[in-house]
Amino acid sequence: MTAPKPIKTTQVDQLPVAVYDSNAALGQAAALEARQIIRQAIAENGQANLILATGNSQLTFLEALRELDNIDWSNVNIFHMDEYLNLPPNHPASFPLFLHRHFLDYVQPGTFFPIPGHPDDVEQACSDYEALLTQYPVDLVALGFGENGHLAFNDPPYADFNDPAWVKVIALAEASRRQQVGEGHFNSLDEVPTHAITLTIPALLAPRHVLCLVPEARKAEAVRACLTEPVDESRPGSILRRVDHAKLFLDPDSAALLSIAD
Repeated sequence: MTAPKPIKTTQVDQLPVAVYDSNAALGQAAALEARQIIRQAIAENGQANLILATGNSQLTFLEALRELDNIDWSNVNIFHMDEYLNLPPNHPASFPLFLHRHFLDYVQPGTFFPIPGHPDDVEQACSDYEALLTQYPVDLVALGFGENGHLAFNDPPYADFNDPAWVKVIALAEASRRQQVGEGHFNSLDEVPTHAITLTIPALLAPRHVLCLVPEARKAEAVRACLTEPVDESRPGSILRRVDHAKLFLDPDSAALLSIAD
């Protein structure tokens, strides 16, 4: 697969930004970069550790990544970044089920570490998952912005750039819950759980590489706010501008409110 070339590039503070001519091209470009990171980690350490996001905006990336050759998935450990509390495990909106359906069942990684959605002791479950992230230092996280700029389920006004925890229970903002309805995962707002376990922002920024994939017109306002307004917890994605190991992938729809020279 030949790497698509961006049609526009810029840098906002420390964050490189690349705009590709379609959602599909964005996914292919990010997948090829992810493969390079994975292969390098395996060569250096014998294994690679990944955190993957779920959601419709990640589909072109996941589909492209699962089709790439020359990745020894048996030496890859995969984490995911959030899960609803007390959602039936076979519910179509279950994030582990999403990852299996769109990715894991194709590549069969060495280990998949799902966030437990029905723990007997929620605080212990968070502590145990944080311990796993410490045991398996993460090489790559692939994530996106929510429609309100959230990273994982770190929604405004709950997002904390200096959160002392890496994994915690969080109340979901109504904007996030409405986004799940809009994406077709639930039929109504009343069906969407009110709480979830999420990796916090420090946990999401700890990996060696951060690839942020934000396609689609519904994300355009979040992209504009996170890139052009001050870095602030009211727009969680803006924190990527302050790290030197992240890259943002956009398509023309999500970049529509930006002024980027050709």
